[in-house]
Amino acid sequence: MDLSPDAPKPTAKEIAAKFREDIANEVYGPNDRLPAARALAKRLGVQLMTVQSAYGQLRTEGLVITQQGRGTFVRDPAVPLGTEAGSSPAFTALASELSTIHDTLRQLGDRLDRLERLVEGNEKPPAQ
Repeated sequence: MDLSPDAPKPTAKEIAAKFREDIANEVYGPNDRLPAARALAKRLGVQLMTVQSAYGQLRTEGLVITQQGRGTFVRDPAVPLGTEAGSSPAFTALASELSTIHDTLRQLGDRLDRLERLVEGNEKPPAQ
């Protein structure tokens, strides 16, 4: 992103792409705070809403979390998605749904293992 005075003002999409690249290249690591939206908007010569939109795109993608009154931080990929404060509500719902699916698959796997042992004759059926 060119910050020279005569450079065109970046769009929200361009700002998000720059931060996405910086996160991928570890310029910003897990739990690092991104620049304050108001200060970044002033530095880039764009409206505050432009930076907020860029941060919103990154939040929707699960790359950052926003903590009200504290700022926007790079999400730690080691922490389960949707469990940290400031997670996107969509990711929180998705994390809950995935947890339910995981539990169901584990139970089905256990039942399949028991059924296979029954078919092989290694286990007696449960008493009824």
